[in-house]
This record gives sequence, structure tokens and C-alpha cells, in this order.
Amino acid sequence: MGSSLSKFRCRFCQTPFMFSAKFRHRSIENVRWHVDQMRARGLRDVRFITPTALSYGSQTDEPNLDAVEELLASCKEGIGPNGRVFFGSFPSEIRPEHVSREALRLVKKYCDNNNIIVGAQSGSDRVLDAAKRGHGVEEVKRAARLGIEEGFRINVDMIFGMPGENQDDVDDSLTLARELADLGARIHAHTFMPLPGTPWRDAPPGDVDPETIREVDRLSRRGALYGHWQKQRDHAARLAAAAEAYPRPGRSRTILPTAPAAGKPIDGCATC
Repeated sequence: MGSSLSKFRCRFCQTPFMFSAKFRHRSIENVRWHVDQMRARGLRDVRFITPTALSYGSQTDEPNLDAVEELLASCKEGIGPNGRVFFGSFPSEIRPEHVSREALRLVKKYCDNNNIIVGAQSGSDRVLDAAKRGHGVEEVKRAARLGIEEGFRINVDMIFGMPGENQDDVDDSLTLARELADLGARIHAHTFMPLPGTPWRDAPPGDVDPETIREVDRLSRRGALYGHWQKQRDHAARLAAAAEAYPRPGRSRTILPTAPAAGKPIDGCATC
């Protein structure tokens, strides 16, 4: 098991705050043991659960592609000629700044998925910065272009109704969604939910205005967008109601970003 402190501490995501934003990687030997057990039981598909697949084996914020290749080669060998390996597709994803031709060709060499999920979350650099994503919009566009050029179907996660958004930020996200759709990518749409244990746990539930809903529906009708974002709107409202009804005793409430005027930065969370 390896661990290191990471900059990947997205304020809306539970995963990094479960383990203090430390990477924990199973060893190649441990993963291979599980793959061997799967094959012995007649199971065929090897999948990984991770929000940053290309971080495997890295002790920094940069990918360690030698470690990734060793992992994938061992899994491919272990599952055998009738098995399949999936990497960077659901239920995992790849950070946009980690996408490179070398990484994509490793996936193509050892894996069976023809699609990759890239985490973008917003088309606004201001919102990405407030959310502590650690990348910008240009990295998302570059990742989508590279993936498509290398023959993958690119699915891009985006969250609507993020805390602190103003209309300019919403417009930026819709513009990015349209640009990516024109490239041939698909948008995996979500609505912001204030998840327990995250710095934005006390944020209001994601709100999507009627015009944004119409635009999202247009993308969906052309086959460029999918996801359960409408159901998530209801889940978000229930989460916020539960947090209000059962406040956490003895703990200060999170200071949330506020929607800025156009051209001004978003204030961040002061307690995380």
C-alpha cells in the first residue's frame, strides 16, 4: 500500500476526504491475486474504481506510466485470453491533465474499453479554481481532442448548479459542452449535491435554471449528453433538507463561495 498527500481535494467530492486526500494503492501482487481468483471463478471482466485512474503507482501529482503499464500487463495476463480489462471507463475516470498520447496508447494496448471518462465538472475556470479541481478548461479540451484522435469515445463529466456560479459561469459550461459535443465527445451531466463529509456539505442544493435545462435537453436529443442529472436535483434537495434538520453539533458550518459579479473571482471556502 502506497500513500502520499495529494492536491486532488475537490470540495464537492467525498472520496479524498475519506482518507485525508492520501493515495492508497494496492500492490501489483495484491491486484494480481484478486484477478487470478476472478479467473478461477469464471469471471471475465476486470474493472477499477477510482476518480483518477492514471495516478496508480504515483507518489506525486504526475502519472507514473511505468507503474500503470505494469498493472495493466499483469491484469491482462492474469485474466487470460477470454477475459477483458477496463481502465479509465466507468466506474473510474481520468483527470484531464493526465491525458497524453502515451497514456491513451497504453490503455489501447492492454484494455478492452473503447471509451474513457474525463472529469471536467465545469466550463468555468473560476468555478474550477473554487472547487480546488487543480486543472483548467483548456486541459479538458486538450484531453478530449487527444482521446478522440486516438480513437476513443470521450465522455466528459460536468456538474451543473455548482456553488458560487453566476450566469457567466453557467454560460461558460454550456459553451464548453457544445464545443466538446461538436468534437464528438459526450457529456455525462450531473447536478451538484451537497454530500456529507465534503467542504461543500452545507451548500444549497444544485439549482438549474429553465434556460439551462432547455439547452441540456437539446444536447440530450442530439445524443451528445446523458446522465441522471434530473434525479440528482431531487436527491440534492433531500440532502440539503436533512442537513438543515440535523445540524452537526459542535462544528462550525462551512463558509461557502458566493456568486460574484461578472469578471470577479469566486471567494473560496475558509474552513478547509
